[in-house]
Amino acid sequence: MSLSQNRCTVLGDMHYPAANHELANRMTGDKRLFLDVRQSATGVSWEHRLTERQDMVALAIAQGHGVPDIVARVLAGRGVTAEQTERFLDPTIRDLLPDPASLTDMDKAAARIAAAVMAREKVAIFGDYDVDGAASSALLKRFLAHFSVPSEIYIPDRIFEGYGPNPDAMRELVSRGATLIVTVDCGTNSAVSIDAANAAGADVVVLDHHQVGGALPAAVAVVNPNRDDDLSGQGHLCAAGVVFLALVQTAKILRGRTVDATPPDLLSLLDLTALATVCDVVPLTGVNRAFVVKGLQMARQQKNEGLAALARVSRIGEPISTFHLAYLIGPRINAGGRIGDAALGSRLLATDDPVEARTIAETLDRLNQERQMMEQEMLAAARAEADAELAGGNGPAIVVTASNNWHPGIVGLLASRLKDHARRPAFAIAFNASGTGTGSGRSVSGFDLGRLVREAADAGLIIKGGGHGMAAGITVERAKLGELRAFFEERAAADVFRLQGEESLAIDGALAAEGATLVLLDALEKAGPFGAGHAAPVFVLPRHRLADARPVGTNHIRVELQSDSGGRIQAIAFRAVDTALGEFLFKNRGKTVHVAGSLSANYWNGNRTVQFRIIDAARA
Repeated sequence: MSLSQNRCTVLGDMHYPAANHELANRMTGDKRLFLDVRQSATGVSWEHRLTERQDMVALAIAQGHGVPDIVARVLAGRGVTAEQTERFLDPTIRDLLPDPASLTDMDKAAARIAAAVMAREKVAIFGDYDVDGAASSALLKRFLAHFSVPSEIYIPDRIFEGYGPNPDAMRELVSRGATLIVTVDCGTNSAVSIDAANAAGADVVVLDHHQVGGALPAAVAVVNPNRDDDLSGQGHLCAAGVVFLALVQTAKILRGRTVDATPPDLLSLLDLTALATVCDVVPLTGVNRAFVVKGLQMARQQKNEGLAALARVSRIGEPISTFHLAYLIGPRINAGGRIGDAALGSRLLATDDPVEARTIAETLDRLNQERQMMEQEMLAAARAEADAELAGGNGPAIVVTASNNWHPGIVGLLASRLKDHARRPAFAIAFNASGTGTGSGRSVSGFDLGRLVREAADAGLIIKGGGHGMAAGITVERAKLGELRAFFEERAAADVFRLQGEESLAIDGALAAEGATLVLLDALEKAGPFGAGHAAPVFVLPRHRLADARPVGTNHIRVELQSDSGGRIQAIAFRAVDTALGEFLFKNRGKTVHVAGSLSANYWNGNRTVQFRIIDAARA
């Protein structure tokens, strides 16, 4: 009998016939429902991630490479074939690094940076105020410092200068002696500012990855894999990835010329490249995956004084993972750009002075605590406004909240929380005393928010705006807010509500509590790292008794689950108090339920155990 005739669901590391465990699949149209869950606690259906063809690929991977069945399912569900498995499980920079020269203008950019190195010109690095901008700036500064090239980093103030280069700042950098300005994580859409730098007597090289919003600036080179005329296929790179490729190409040029210095160890900079790749939420595919795998290995060595100091103030007592980069280290770097000194992050990542690193890290930790308090107050108001709009029906397709009392540096975080809360795109806007609002939006998978914002700008409804599919920023006058809401509704309602109706949770397989072992967790980690474009595996613990559920920490829920055979596992649902998921967990204490989530390691008192992170649940 074929696998498709007698479908099996993986529990632990063994196969069990589905019918024996009441795990039979149901077919609804083209959907393959998992456990027949049509509406979960969070209001979505559960579906098999793998197609029937991928089921067969998973079998081939398991049999051909000795990979545990459930890990083979994870690989197959992400498009990995049996032939690709061996290289996929051991991604290397050598195998995956693209030819830097394949990016349009890269040869010009590398040649100009190499010329600055050989002439010991003063170089100004103009970066963005987020993690990607800070890491990109530090990467370039460390490379130049290796050759004793004088340089300075300039990060604009989020509130007073906004995103990207501005003419006054460019002229100021030239007045301080810069003959070359390299913009990182910005500059593609800054033609006027780059003209100002040129007029003041400096050359400009742009190293960026943002979408192009108009004519390219008159720079020596504009390296951006998202240029219309760039055929490299590297549009998934963050800015730090683009900078790393530029450094590889520059080093190649310098090796062919007489330079009185040993070549820099570029692989030692992968910790910063990994940090930016994870925090900028770019797809973990191609070379990005190698950047993160090898960058995590470097980060765990703690050779970068800034990263090591951040790990200490974040109280990370275990090997650094993508979770730590995204949720502990990244937010602290961002805190400087949101409510403090925007240059703190880049200074921290560029310094080799442990005393300076400790001082800056402690400052960023304090700023992050202040940011968290401000966010909690602002989020309460934003959620109340959003709930009022959503009450009594579907509500608007895009939630737009606004206030005169919000800090503009935190609106992006609010938008992200509102998007998750309302399950639709959301904007949060902070208006100043003159009635001009700085807003940030976050989208749901499948809806291009950046395109919608550009259309609003073309329609004259916002002063300016831009972004990409999942995130966007706007500047808007209060008087236009009503028109903007109506425009969003007209353009977005059909697509957003269609996506909501199609929303589902993709499930990789099923586990019993006793099958969730450290051995399995270690095997799964080799299939990672997981994140954007390489989704974390989602497993179901079917028919487990919800032995306990109680609130812990800041709105989290600690859960204990027990299988039919007596196996137990500790679980946690983050930020679940006062949500539909939290209500379900509290209401069903003592009952048998299906629980969906992911496996992670929990470190406590020197012990490492498996923990289940709950993201959804359903009645059994």
